[in-house]
Amino acid sequence: MNRTWLREHSELGVCALLLALGVLVLTDAVTMDVAIAQRGPVGPRTVPIAVGAGLLLIAVLLAVDVLRGGRGEAESGEDIDLTEPADWRTVLGLAGVFLAAAVLIDPVGFPIAGALLFWGAAFVLGSRRFDRDPLIAAGLSFATYVLFDHLLGVPLPGGPLMGVL
Repeated sequence: MNRTWLREHSELGVCALLLALGVLVLTDAVTMDVAIAQRGPVGPRTVPIAVGAGLLLIAVLLAVDVLRGGRGEAESGEDIDLTEPADWRTVLGLAGVFLAAAVLIDPVGFPIAGALLFWGAAFVLGSRRFDRDPLIAAGLSFATYVLFDHLLGVPLPGGPLMGVL
């Protein structure tokens, strides 16, 4: 294969990535150790299998389209100026907030770590409403915790709130 053909069919790299990701998701779903009892016809493997199968289907359809001559549109930059450099301060701030939440989730529990995640993301993205943002973040985090832990049966670490809820 010459370099020109590879350059003209560079979208096949995306196909390969989607294919590998689909195989990984399906492999993980099939080998998942399901220790909890299934509550109905839809078990914990259903969504990962559907996502993995969807990734494989999209990879094959995209590869067929690319090999038939299809090409993706160049980014037009809808509402952004493509000549401006990336805002690395915001990107690194969001990555730091996410990493902090991941580190804190076990010791302080999901409700507190989630509130810090929501409030930190809002702060990094420019919101400076100190009277409103922490309350909204706490409410979102608590509602998410109750929804997943109590209503959906997905155990989340409660931290110091474990005995209260």
